[in-house]
Amino acid sequence: MMGVALVVILLLLISILFFIRRIWSGDRLSAYLFVPYAAWVAFATLLNASLVWLN
Repeated sequence: MMGVALVVILLLLISILFFIRRIWSGDRLSAYLFVPYAAWVAFATLLNASLVWLN
């Protein structure tokens, strides 16, 4: 069920990016601390998408 997992991780990535954008003006430290998490989830999303594409 890698397609379902891809949808879930895409939703997670979107919510993280939305959080960073929303909190940016109020609490920059929290936004900066979420950037590595967003990068890691983006990498995991890329890996998952690659597996879906190849299979």
